[in-house]
This record gives sequence, structure tokens and C-alpha cells, in this order.
Amino acid sequence: MFSYQGKNVVVVGGTSGINLGIAKRFSQAGANVAVASRSEDKVNAAVAELRLANSNGNHFGVCFDVRDLDALKQGFLTIKNTFAYIDVLVSGAAGNFPSSAENLSENGFKSVMDIDLLGSFQVLKQAYPLINARGGAIIQISAPQAYVPMPMQVHVCAAKAGVDMLTKTLAIEWGRKGIRINSIVPGPIAGTEGFDRLAPSAELQARVAKSVPLRRNGDCDDIANAALFLASDMASYITGTVLPVDGGWSLGGAGAAMAEIGQLATQRKS
Repeated sequence: MFSYQGKNVVVVGGTSGINLGIAKRFSQAGANVAVASRSEDKVNAAVAELRLANSNGNHFGVCFDVRDLDALKQGFLTIKNTFAYIDVLVSGAAGNFPSSAENLSENGFKSVMDIDLLGSFQVLKQAYPLINARGGAIIQISAPQAYVPMPMQVHVCAAKAGVDMLTKTLAIEWGRKGIRINSIVPGPIAGTEGFDRLAPSAELQARVAKSVPLRRNGDCDDIANAALFLASDMASYITGTVLPVDGGWSLGGAGAAMAEIGQLATQRKS
């Protein structure tokens, strides 16, 4: 449905799960795609997959931790030297683990805040001059924890709420430059590391599916399709939007499902 022939796309955190799925769909649509993450091995493996998806595209990878500003600056310098400008940025770096508030260390809370919130800000700020040159689209990968309180997730709830406010605030500040920025909020996405951590058994994942109004867990293509739309000209008047792609999960089932999972986890520990 969408052609990104000759467009330059950067996916931060794009070496696995939802973000790799997004990177591959942009590649299949004709884009040149750069992926970034901390692991050189994962970056190389992801680039190989992108080249299989589109052998004519210019695909490459850079390694940095979004918390390391010097490494981040160097990574975006490499992107600038290779692409010159960015048409689409997907900011998807994230950290998560289940923990009750009383058992969550200060360092654990800070780590998630630094990756999700500070990291997102630093990525967007470094990318801004490259997108600013031509106008373009930014997509942040958020989470339902941003607006659905969930037990065992106080750190993620706080961080992702901040990410969505980044989206809305920068949509106002950067709109005059022709830059659109939106958040995608994935629901429970099967086959991803994050979902496997929160629901680490087939039984728990089946329970989650029953809590989704559409009665299924999503897949990476569900999120990638939304990303291709939001970055396209068909969405040229959409900015500052937080879009749930979750089968209706955030309408009520998310909090109840996570509460049940939290209770089971507590029972097993005791």
C-alpha cells in the first residue's frame, strides 16, 4: 500500500521485536534503513535481514546506548554522513522488567527512566537537525503503561507517560518546521521479548488474549502497518497523536490482566 522508495528511515532499537518488524516493513516498501542498538552482533544480524527484505536499499547499522550522549552523537554523525537527512525516525529504545514498587531499587527505577524517557529525548534532539532539513515524521514507540496504571510496572508507567508528553510537546514546538511526531502504543504483541517478560508462559499469554476485545494478541505486522501509515503522506495532518494499536486492550482489559499476572507472580515467589 505504501511506497517509501528512496526515503531514509532510522529505527533506534531496531534490532529485535516490534522495532525490527517496523524496520523490515519500511525496507520492503523501498526505504533505505539504518538501525541502531547497543549490540554490534544484533545490529549486524538486523542489517542482514533488511538486505534480504530489499536488496536494492542502502541498509546499515550503528551501535550506541541511548543513555550515552557522546556515543549517540557519534552514531548520528555516521547517519548524517551516510544519509545526509532523515525522512522517518522511529524511536523505540525501551527497558522493562516486572517489579513491585517496594522491591524496586532506586537504580532499577532510574535505569528505566534513563532508557525510555531521557534516552528518547536525547535521540529526538540529535535527530532533529537531520529531519529539520527536509521536514519528516517521527514515531515514538510508547506503551499502554503510559496511561493505564499497572501493578509491577510503576517505573514503566512513569517513563512512558513522559514519552507521550514528549510527543505532544514537540509536536507543538517542531510542527512549524514541518516535522510531525506521533506515538504508537502497542498492545500485547506475541513473540516479543517485552511480552514474554510480562507474561512468561503460554497460559498467561492466553489469559491476556482473552482480556483483549478482539480476542487475540497482536503481532509485529500490526504495529509496522500503523507506522507506515503515520509516516506517510496519508497522515500528513496528524501530529501529536498517541495511537493505541492494541485490539482495544487499553479500554479496560489491560489493567485487569496485569493485576492478575502480578498476583500470580507474587504467589509464586512466596
